[in-house]
Amino acid sequence: MHKNRLEAFSDGVFAIIITILVLELKIPHADNISNLKPLIPVFISYVLSFLYVGIYWNNHHHLFHVVDRVDGKLLWANLHLLFWLSLLPFATGWMGENHFSTWPVALYGIVLLMAGVAWTIMARRLIWVHGKESKLAHAYGRDLKGRISILIYVVAILVAMFYPWLSFSLYSVVAFMWLPPDPRIERILKH
Repeated sequence: MHKNRLEAFSDGVFAIIITILVLELKIPHADNISNLKPLIPVFISYVLSFLYVGIYWNNHHHLFHVVDRVDGKLLWANLHLLFWLSLLPFATGWMGENHFSTWPVALYGIVLLMAGVAWTIMARRLIWVHGKESKLAHAYGRDLKGRISILIYVVAILVAMFYPWLSFSLYSVVAFMWLPPDPRIERILKH
C-alpha cells in the first residue's frame, strides 16, 4: 500500500489535536492583567503539550519520508499512536486546571507513556515492513533514546505521587531530548 493516505490522515489528526489544545485556553472576562495569573498553569501545560504534538508530527513526517509502503497492521499501529495523542488535550486541560496536582500529572504521564509505546510499536512495524536490512532498520538500531524516554515516563509517573512538579520537569526533559528531529532519520534523508 502507498503511504500517502496515512500521512494525510495523520497530518489532519495532528492539526485537530493542536486546535483542541488551544481551545482549552479560556479567555478571562476582565481586562485586568492580574486575571491572567490563574491561567499560568494552564498555559504552561499547553506549551509542553504543543511541543509534544509538534515533536510527534515532526518525527512522524521524517519517518514517513524514508519509507515507501505501509500495510494494514501499520495503519492500525498508526491509529494506536493517534489515539493516545488525541487524549493529550484532556490530560493537558486536567493538569493545568488543577495546578499540577498528583493525579492529573500522573495521568498526563500515562498518556505520554502510552504514546511512546505506540510510537515504538509503529516504528517496529515499519522496520518489519521494510526488512531488517533496510536503511530504516539500521538507522533505528536498538532505539536507546526511545527506551530511555519510556523509562523516564515510568519514573515520572511514580514520582508524580510525591512530587508532581518534579514529574512535570521529567516530562519536559523528554520533550527537549526529542526537540531536534531524530538524527537517525536525518542521516538517511541526507543520503
